Amino acid sequence: MIAKIFLALGLVLVVEGLVYALAPSLVEQLLAMLRALPVETRRLIGLASIAFGVLFLWCASMLGA
Repeated sequence: MIAKIFLALGLVLVVEGLVYALAPSLVEQLLAMLRALPVETRRLIGLASIAFGVLFLWCASMLGA
């Protein structure tokens, strides 16, 4: 279980690092767009991200990761 948590955190850090390294100006634009959204919409986006993340982790565990 701990190995899966480390795997998930490592993958998140790699993806986040790639985004900041390859397109830092796009990150600024995305943050400006997020600021313009209402709090409820941002909360729903966050909850959807959590749900998809859990789904992906479950799929990975079913595949033997």
